[in-house]
Formats: sequence, C-alpha cells, structure tokens
Amino acid sequence: MTTGIPWAAAARRMATPAIVLIIWQASVGAFRFGSGFIPMPSEAVQSLAIWIFGGATGDRYSGTWVASVEASFGRVISGFIVASLMGILIGMLIGRSRVLSDLIDPLVQALRPIPVSAWVPFSLVFFGIGPGAAIFLVALGAFFPVVLNTVSGARQVSVLHLRSSRMLGAGALRSVLLVVIPSASPSILVGLRLAMGLSWVLLIVAEMVAVKSGLGYELWNAYYYSRMDVIVAAMLTIGVLGFLSDRVIVMISNYVLRWQSPEKG
Repeated sequence: MTTGIPWAAAARRMATPAIVLIIWQASVGAFRFGSGFIPMPSEAVQSLAIWIFGGATGDRYSGTWVASVEASFGRVISGFIVASLMGILIGMLIGRSRVLSDLIDPLVQALRPIPVSAWVPFSLVFFGIGPGAAIFLVALGAFFPVVLNTVSGARQVSVLHLRSSRMLGAGALRSVLLVVIPSASPSILVGLRLAMGLSWVLLIVAEMVAVKSGLGYELWNAYYYSRMDVIVAAMLTIGVLGFLSDRVIVMISNYVLRWQSPEKG
C-alpha cells in the first residue's frame, strides 16, 4: 500500500493554519480589524518570544513563560493521572458487574452533567487557592470521558474469549488482566485521549479562579492589563501543548494497539 510522501502530508496539514494566519495578518494590518484590540500574528509571536526569552525591561511577562508552562503542565499531568486511574478502575467495575453498575452508575450519570465551574467553591474550601484546587478540578472533569469509554469497552468483551480463558484455568483476576483489559483497551485509549484534551481546557478555567500561577492565570491577568498580544500568545502555547499531549496519547495507542491499523487522528 502506498503511504505517500511524508512532507506532502505535513504540507497539507499546515495549509489551512497558514491560510488563516495570512488572512488574519492582512486583515488586521490593513483595516485594524477589532478597533486595534486584536493583535496581528506577528505581534503575538513577538510577545511570545519576549515571554519565553525575556529581554524586555519593564515587561512583567518577560522571561516568565517557562515557569508558567511548568506549573500548568504539572497540574495537567497530575489531574490526568488521577482521572485515568480512577476512571479505568470504576469503569471496569461498572462494565463487568451488574450489581456494581446498579450501585455506582446512577451516581456517575447524575454528577456528569454538573459543570466543573460549579465545583470551584468547594475546591477552594477544601484545597484553598493553590495547585490542589486546580488538580482536583482537572481530575474531576477528565474522569468522566475515561469512565464512560472504559464502561463501553468492558461491556463489549467477547463472552467466548472469557469462557476460553476460564477453560484454560484462568481465574477472575487473570481473566481481567489478560482478556478484559486488552479487549477494552481501544475504548479506554479513546477515553484517555478525550480526557487529555479536556484536561487542558479545565486547567485554564481552574487557573483563572483558583491559582495564582500558570498559563490560565497569566491569560486572565493579561486581560486586566489589556495585553491582547499576551492573551493570543498564551492561547497559542495552550494549543501547541494540547496538540503535543494528544500526539503522545496517539503514539501510545499505536504501540498498544499495534495489532490494529495505526491511528490516523
């Protein structure tokens, strides 16, 4: 099967973003679209460079990018890991046990529609203004995609495969490890991919209200200083970090599911 030239595929993927940037640059430069409040991409990139490398005397954002990224990335990973572990465990229990499904699933479905922002007051009461509140909010919101996809995968496990494993002498735990989890892994990995993307969204919301550092805090702070260029730079940073995080999940999925066709997403 012909796979095509790698650089041609890369060029196709970059074409639309490049066109958007060109139109954005030309429109704002020629007409000052947005009454001067919308920066040109070149201005945002310049502000991002100052934010990363410093060198601008008197600019409060100069050289603080790395610290913000480290703070936000640590919170995302912490919340994502907690959500993944809890989501897979509870999803397996719901998916493989009718009794536990009756006991746990109604609570999960009742909590799922509640927006994460509604939990902000409780996160501040229990964790205070700090990283703990942000991690809690990220973990809470990212939990639901993981648990729902795990339940779906666990319920689709072939009964024939389970019977075969038991006939070969595998106990309940061994059957789960060798049959249920591998069979459910495609759905689980989809849930993890959704959870990773959602984690970045939730983190920014959490850092705007519950933390005094990180990309979300700096983005919200830039709004008060009318630094739209910094806001766009922060949005660009979040987008790139979210994209790279997603690629890591896709790479893991391709390795774990190498018996299937590679993930194209």
